[in-house]
Amino acid sequence: MKNIPDLFILSEHADLLKKLQAWDVAYHQNDAPIVDDATYDAAKKRALEIEELYPELAIGGASTHVGAAVSGKFKSHRHTVPMLSISDVFNEGEVADWFNKLSSKDMFIELKVDGVSYAARYEHGVLVRGLTRGSGVEGEDITENLKTIPDIPQKLSGTFPDVVEVRGEVYMTRADFISLNAESEKQFANPRNAAAGSLRQLNPAITATRKLSAFAYTYGEISNRTFATQSEYFDVLESWGFKTTRAWAHLAHNMDEIQAVYNNTMLIRPNIPFDIDGLVIKVNDIATQEKMGSRANSPRWEVAYKFPAARAITTLQDITIQVGRTGVLTPVAELEPINIGGVIVSRATLHNADEIKRLGVRVGDKVIVQRAGDVIPQIVGVAESAPTAVEFTFPTTCPVCGGNVVQESGMVARRCVNTLGCPAQLIGELEHFVSRKGFDIDGLGTKQLETFIGRGWITGPADIFTLIENYGDKIVQIDGFGARSVSNLNTSIQRAREIDLHRLLFAIGIPEVGEVTAKILARAFGSLDAVRNAPVWRLKTIDGIGDVMADEIVSFFADEHNAGALDKLLQHITVRESAIADAASNNGPLAGKKVVLTGTLANYTRDAARELLEKLGATVVGSVSKKTDIVLAGADAGSKLTKAEQLGITIWGESDLERTIAENQN
Repeated sequence: MKNIPDLFILSEHADLLKKLQAWDVAYHQNDAPIVDDATYDAAKKRALEIEELYPELAIGGASTHVGAAVSGKFKSHRHTVPMLSISDVFNEGEVADWFNKLSSKDMFIELKVDGVSYAARYEHGVLVRGLTRGSGVEGEDITENLKTIPDIPQKLSGTFPDVVEVRGEVYMTRADFISLNAESEKQFANPRNAAAGSLRQLNPAITATRKLSAFAYTYGEISNRTFATQSEYFDVLESWGFKTTRAWAHLAHNMDEIQAVYNNTMLIRPNIPFDIDGLVIKVNDIATQEKMGSRANSPRWEVAYKFPAARAITTLQDITIQVGRTGVLTPVAELEPINIGGVIVSRATLHNADEIKRLGVRVGDKVIVQRAGDVIPQIVGVAESAPTAVEFTFPTTCPVCGGNVVQESGMVARRCVNTLGCPAQLIGELEHFVSRKGFDIDGLGTKQLETFIGRGWITGPADIFTLIENYGDKIVQIDGFGARSVSNLNTSIQRAREIDLHRLLFAIGIPEVGEVTAKILARAFGSLDAVRNAPVWRLKTIDGIGDVMADEIVSFFADEHNAGALDKLLQHITVRESAIADAASNNGPLAGKKVVLTGTLANYTRDAARELLEKLGATVVGSVSKKTDIVLAGADAGSKLTKAEQLGITIWGESDLERTIAENQN
């Protein structure tokens, strides 16, 4: 019987693929990873586990995926031989599972250099093209950039085939990385980022100024192979003029020898002058490699035995608190600076109060710090407790504004509830406040808000409505502003003085309250006063408002800072309180129906479709449940559509919406 994945597995797999795709683009195209290697590896491993259980999900899944599509910045070329990735293993047991299935036990073990892959094509010994890995099928043309790297010969030495594509890794030594950051205004996070950013320059002259190095380790297309093993190929590469990791390479014939190489390399890792993130274990005999072949995205004859993240021990000198734009208080460890894998680390995240308690860290302790990729380093444990160490007490008031700090039931984060009055939250809140779905004020972007807040002209939402009156003559004198821009801004501000209730509720930034919830509140209560004074039990009776959301709404309006800021704002605006309530009370064909939007519609934006549905009397909600009446699905609809089908909910296409509109036109 076929093993059919349930809704939750499908949803989890789709979510993993979406994350992996975004992370791949950040890593391969933008040279700016947004998660650490451990997070990426764990997500990919879970996706592969799901695809192994449900093979139909492997089509277009993690099992067949390599790298990321090429960027539009460069010309691209198709690889004559696909440039695959290497399957990862993370412990001795996983290596043994792979090794024990092999017919050949002759292994060649290389360093896995943490750099950027390249492919260099030679015709009659002359370098004619250089490519990045790209998608594995197609790579970016970096020929001229490769020619600037001394370790990649432009002409091969000795005896060579008519055509050969040499593949390897461009990297930067830790010493060269530190020098580059010391001399450059742009600060790279680590040597791998520096190498990637330098190699993928549109101007090869910039690449030439960076001290890039390169190793060669494999091949793609080759017209005449004269070597029989990977070990012999290293000899051939060196005879052609390439550098290899031969000095750190080993032969092994059983698991004890493989693990011994791994353990020894871990010991000498700090002394290797460049970053490595594991070992590559290959079947040494190339005829056996060719016989074993490859999966969709990786060879069967090699694995990458990954190292754990780089760690070091240093002193925790203090714990400070950062307040984010959403009011969340994050404890940050202030460390005695230490070099971890070429990066000087002086701060690390402690996540939240529960994490501090779990780790048992105190100011003055010797702590274990881990750096993995480009996210902020983290403390993973206490190496040595100091007898004079001081336990940290989490603040009960915001260190920035003095507002109350709360921890909602079931939540680990602690948050300043002074949403409208806390300077740490102010820019983010005002960006939200003036956004299109809020007050829709053109001319007040991040740059302008930072300028006005920095001068003390805006300290809260209400100040926006007196900005031109009080400071218009001074704004005109600021670079980038002029009489016309000030006039346009004033027009936009004046237009925003009248606003629908649901837009106001969205704009003021109540935690957990987005556009849909704001409309639900407006329909349910009809006036701002009714929402402000609603008891928590009443909020919890409203469909679409859960317990956490109800608590957040009550806490927001109960906070004296928020109440004061809102009262001040109301002196300058008029709230059209009945707009949504009136719309909800019509006798449209969808009156009382709950509708969920999913996918991409051909003729309507999401906002336009929502507005049409509401004019027909529907309530548009964000998630599918048994109470949902209709799901309007466009192209690329995902898990919401799947769940609706399983629950037997009515599915509409775009034509159903248009037919209903046509049938109800006056």
